[in-house]
Amino acid sequence: MKDIKPKLIKLFKEGYCTPQIARIARTINEPSTTIHYNIKKLEKEGAIKTYKAVFDYKKIDEGFCAFLLIALSPGEYISPERIAMNLAKHKEVESIDLVTGEWELIVKARAKDQDQYYDFLRTVISAERGIQKTLSMISLNQLKTEFTLL
Repeated sequence: MKDIKPKLIKLFKEGYCTPQIARIARTINEPSTTIHYNIKKLEKEGAIKTYKAVFDYKKIDEGFCAFLLIALSPGEYISPERIAMNLAKHKEVESIDLVTGEWELIVKARAKDQDQYYDFLRTVISAERGIQKTLSMISLNQLKTEFTLL
């Protein structure tokens, strides 16, 4: 049988997952039509942005996780939002938030290993204009993600 795991993983990361309406209906003892209506309403209101799978990242060769704090250069004003959007385009970036305090951005990045993460730092982060300094914190073990205990 053909191995299409990489293609599936890519689609699941992009939101190609759907809720299991029959299973939800059984769990909360409501009709499937009521579940479907309410889900569609939440989607229309923008409360639900997407559906995605929760992965065991080690099993899909993305087991190296780092949190990257980024401080921007005070001398030249470049919008933190613009920098965040530029960084968000890269496959290694799982999430990015604007934060308060000494740092302006926190990036959660995933890679196969530390070599691939170093490559990301060298080619993407160092090339981004407006970044003054960074601090990487490596995750040793993830215990909960996307509201799911691992």
